[in-house]
Amino acid sequence: MYARERRRQILDALTGSGRVAVTDLAARFEVTTETIRRDLDQLAERELLDRVHGGAVARRTGAVEPDLDSRRITNIEAKRHLALAAARLLPADPHAAVLLDAGSSTAELLPHLAGRRGPVITNAPAIAQGALAHTDLAVHVLPGRVRPTTEAAVGASTVDAIRQLHPEVVFLGCNGLGSEGFTTPDQDEAAVKAAMAQSARRRVMLADSSKFGATHLVSFAALGDVDALVTDAPPPAELGALLAEAGVEVITA
Repeated sequence: MYARERRRQILDALTGSGRVAVTDLAARFEVTTETIRRDLDQLAERELLDRVHGGAVARRTGAVEPDLDSRRITNIEAKRHLALAAARLLPADPHAAVLLDAGSSTAELLPHLAGRRGPVITNAPAIAQGALAHTDLAVHVLPGRVRPTTEAAVGASTVDAIRQLHPEVVFLGCNGLGSEGFTTPDQDEAAVKAAMAQSARRRVMLADSSKFGATHLVSFAALGDVDALVTDAPPPAELGALLAEAGVEVITA
């Protein structure tokens, strides 16, 4: 197994349990404890986990925003399952306009756009590039300044362009969700997400269970501002009750 794949599986294990031990991981992957320590040290340097004596724990403070490359290798299988479930919420009309937020979860929707013929609009150049593989689609990239961390277009021109749109559905991502709603670390990106949520007839949030209870700097939508939450595990009881009260359909992939 390559180191990249092993580290991805370490992050997946950490998401599920919140803590991993060096000795357990060494036995699981049939490598030395020194190899695992190097893996954990490198993941810690990328601020994807916190090192503790004998292993590592999940980083849940929300203080650091991981870059897109880091998120692309985190919870890959969960994100693919989310996309498969979310794809069932694509409009029945293949010509209906679809708006895709930037992010590693929404990017997994690309294979499910095959056969569609309507506009696909996004603030992520990488998602637009991937959508071009489906030659029947009319691909639109929103204007704006591209943030290096998330590779998302943001700014006043992005928000203004979104406000002129009325897509049938928007698929959104977030960094955290809880009683304060959906949050993200960057104010400019929050403004874009808020505009997207306000523009579409139907709003679908993709968020794996690692986002439950995480709070970041800026709220961009209340729980009731989305119609459906697609996730990989049932929310904790308190959060589940808040989502139900807000009328959000929770779909567990």
